[in-house]
Amino acid sequence: MTALISREELQAAIADGTVTVVDTLGGEYYAKEHLPGAVPLVPSEVEEAAGALLPDRGAAIVTYCTGPTCPNSGQVAEKLTALGYTDVRKYREGIQDWVSAGLPTETGVRPSR
Repeated sequence: MTALISREELQAAIADGTVTVVDTLGGEYYAKEHLPGAVPLVPSEVEEAAGALLPDRGAAIVTYCTGPTCPNSGQVAEKLTALGYTDVRKYREGIQDWVSAGLPTETGVRPSR
């Protein structure tokens, strides 16, 4: 089971620049609203895209989706762990919790590399 991270811990890690945040909703959901600096990675794309998107397998990574009932964040976290990523946690409460706390989000799509 993937370790969890609280909103406060995640907020501090984002502010410190010590975490890579992974939005597991992708597509229109990501474009509409995502956590600051988040990169999009949906469960069906983990195997093909993780290496390029997340090159450091030892880096701190946090996955999230809409909230506790959304399975995507857990699925992506488990797949990353299976691929050898060693510091993966899940923000179970998701973007709904983040927004309800009045914290900032970003919009738009990530530019291609």
